[in-house]
Amino acid sequence: MKRHVLALSFGLGAMLLATHHAFAQQPGERGYCAPYAVVAERLAGQFGETRQSIGLSGDNQVAELFASTESGTWTIVVSTPAGLSCILAAGQAFENLAEHLPPAGNPA
Repeated sequence: MKRHVLALSFGLGAMLLATHHAFAQQPGERGYCAPYAVVAERLAGQFGETRQSIGLSGDNQVAELFASTESGTWTIVVSTPAGLSCILAAGQAFENLAEHLPPAGNPA
């Protein structure tokens, strides 16, 4: 389980860096935005997606990866402290990875 969380953490870190620029835009330019409960309910109801990982950015925005291991769909959602949640990206072919770090002192 720790390996799964570690692997997702690296990907989530990259997503958080990308979200800072996205949230500098005006609300109408972000794509689909709604209160968190509405977004989470729609992802669960229409796509069977549940939250797989979560992270907090330096400006207190929450980035989450929702996915369905059955259908393989995935969605990246970023929420502001004010409660507005926006879908930043979505796709197919989601897989859980359990990658290992290289041994210490052994460059990758």
